[in-house]
Amino acid sequence: MTETAKRAREGSRQLNRLSYLERKRVLMAVARALDTNRDRILAANALDMRVASEHNFATPLMKRLELTHAKIDTLVAGITSIAGAKDPLGCVLSARLLDDNLVLCKETASIGVLLVIFESRPDSMPQIAALALSSGNGLLLKGGSEAEHSNEALHSLIVGAVAEASGGKVMPGVIGLVKSRADVYELLKMDEFIDLVIPRGSNQMVRNIQRSTNIPVLGHADGICHVYVHADADMEIAEKVIIDAKLNYPAACNAAETLLIHRTLVDNGSARALVEKMKAAGIKILGGPKAIAASLARAGAASMHTEYGDERMTVEIVEDLDAAIHHINTYGSHHTESILTPNGDVASEFLRRVDSACVFHNCSTRFADGYRFGLGAEVGISTSRIHARGPVGVEGLLMQKWVLRPVQPELYATVSEFQSGERTFTHEDITNAMVLQEES
Repeated sequence: MTETAKRAREGSRQLNRLSYLERKRVLMAVARALDTNRDRILAANALDMRVASEHNFATPLMKRLELTHAKIDTLVAGITSIAGAKDPLGCVLSARLLDDNLVLCKETASIGVLLVIFESRPDSMPQIAALALSSGNGLLLKGGSEAEHSNEALHSLIVGAVAEASGGKVMPGVIGLVKSRADVYELLKMDEFIDLVIPRGSNQMVRNIQRSTNIPVLGHADGICHVYVHADADMEIAEKVIIDAKLNYPAACNAAETLLIHRTLVDNGSARALVEKMKAAGIKILGGPKAIAASLARAGAASMHTEYGDERMTVEIVEDLDAAIHHINTYGSHHTESILTPNGDVASEFLRRVDSACVFHNCSTRFADGYRFGLGAEVGISTSRIHARGPVGVEGLLMQKWVLRPVQPELYATVSEFQSGERTFTHEDITNAMVLQEES
């Protein structure tokens, strides 16, 4: 695996030698390869689906595993959107004159080599590959064994498109496909070649990865998302948002798993009517202690900290806004939460105090997605407190570098000049960094 990691490192350097237009052509070639090879992709996926069916895989896993024309459409649109975005590399984030002839810039740069481990969802591969190509990162991918045929077909199409569209300037090793779990654990020890690990999958898988490496890990272990219905919420809006948040795609990590209802709505009968409509739509209600006591549910939830990944949903009663926020911050996974209320002040309080990567007002939790956020695609959703948080697009796969240069290329600077008093630091911030970027 050492050679595989080395090839990814060299591939990253090759990508960084390409111009923005060359990387754009590579991305468009990947999108076309997916679009024009649908039959090959879907045939490979059908093999995986047949094996999964024979082994009686759970319904949520089957849904994540399945590829469809609609999913391919989304992939093509997402990659095309990434290709159409401005160049993420070399963007000037801030600039400062150290003196009249010396300028210091903080610019975006690629991280290096990413190791991304994902389960079940083969459509993750093209999204992640496009983000890595756009941001100049080498990539090592380990998909779930249940998607073996799908992953191999997609990988073959992607690396073929990269090599052809780059005119051979970027070798196929820039995106490596890791085949076994043993290979993954070998790679997790290679911190000299791999700069960031991004696991996408079950809670157990993510935590195993975190315990097995010294390489920084970016991701989330749970997707326990909440919707809180405040006392003054419009019940028609609540019904629509909750049903969408739960049933639009129950297996997704941004699907709502817990519904919190203000006590007032229980007392006036609105909560009971809402729960009945949820059940009629196909949501299976499991109650917290207070919801059971109020007869909103017959069966109790095993825990307030449960990610179902299906049509089940925990319902619990809270006394007020403070109780809702406390519940979410205590039992949630810091992923995505939403409040339903027409009161802007109440909503602002909720959005400010809830400690999650995504917080919404009167919106379904299903909006927590890189494509819907306009990021083109996402490598995953992070609940980390450092680096990227929420849907991680191209910007989350960048670091920064400090670039110091003279204003005129023929000039120079030494520290001794400043120590002697010959030159003096001014440390003047340049507010219009974009102008500086265009001029440079």
